[in-house]
Amino acid sequence: MLSYQHLYHAGNLADVHKHAALAWVLSYMTRKDKPISYLETHGGRGLYDLAAPEAVKTGEAEAGIGQVEHWFEADHPYRAVLAGCRDEHGDTAYPGSPWIASRLLRPEDRLHVAELHPAEGAALQASVPGAHIHLQDGFDMAYSLCPPTPRRGLLLVDPSYEVKSDYTDLPRHLARIARIWPVGVLMLWYPILTDERHRGMVRALTAALPDALRHEVRFPPAREGHKMVGSGLFVVNAPWGLDGALKALSDRFAAL
Repeated sequence: MLSYQHLYHAGNLADVHKHAALAWVLSYMTRKDKPISYLETHGGRGLYDLAAPEAVKTGEAEAGIGQVEHWFEADHPYRAVLAGCRDEHGDTAYPGSPWIASRLLRPEDRLHVAELHPAEGAALQASVPGAHIHLQDGFDMAYSLCPPTPRRGLLLVDPSYEVKSDYTDLPRHLARIARIWPVGVLMLWYPILTDERHRGMVRALTAALPDALRHEVRFPPAREGHKMVGSGLFVVNAPWGLDGALKALSDRFAAL
């Protein structure tokens, strides 16, 4: 399916959850004097304008980063990337995960991002220069590269979940990649909807990868009738300290 465009949802509370965790992990992993590989299976356009009609229409950014940015101190890597993005692109700019990665990685690191949607892929190439952009299925890219060089690294899996088979296919994909790349940090994001359809997928993931870290937050719907009421992360080979960083984030979300 090639209809999904994240601009309608950029900067929402799920993005805050996912991007704060991603920025923390990348900041942690780049402290060591060893190069890393960053792979992302569903890149989107990489950079968003929260004043665009699509973003304003849903109100998700206003209910998201617009109300919770103060949660993060100025030296938090997520807050620092937000500030850098606005310095470069204006006060209403918001970075997608490929843009976040591009600013936290070092010259010796490698950045590979897949995006199948033609228009989104073209925008991604423009917004994240220097990255290896793959205009193909994200898992095809992951299987072709894993284990990557450098071997140390992170894979972010962040599909739209508009394809129903995602919920049954993702546990198989993650388990296979974990076997191919046993030292890789694998981070899967998933939405929590009112019908709780994620539960079967999470059970399958936990059965296949029992040592992974799972973290979920709940929040009010962005607007009346909106079905997303939470956000989840499933992290294989979670870096030391991530569970504590996510616990602090849980406390913030619980107060909404």
